[in-house]
Amino acid sequence: MQAAPARATTATAAHAFSALPSTLAVRPPSVTGALLALERLLLRGGQRTARRNAWTAVLEDRRRAKDRHEAQHLLEAAAAPGPRDT
Repeated sequence: MQAAPARATTATAAHAFSALPSTLAVRPPSVTGALLALERLLLRGGQRTARRNAWTAVLEDRRRAKDRHEAQHLLEAAAAPGPRDT
């Protein structure tokens, strides 16, 4: 009598595994997608917005620093005597 439930369980497990290959065909999420999903899970809307605003500010600061560096290079080149290589 005990063999019948074991067979039913095995048949059920075999049925569950038969559906497995179709679910494995789905591409796993990218690292970016996984991090964004984790961010959504852990942070509330306001915190998420603040973090994005802070990152935007960092990128803007980097852009301004690059612009300052280029402007300084041009001013030094213009002030230097000799041929102009700008």
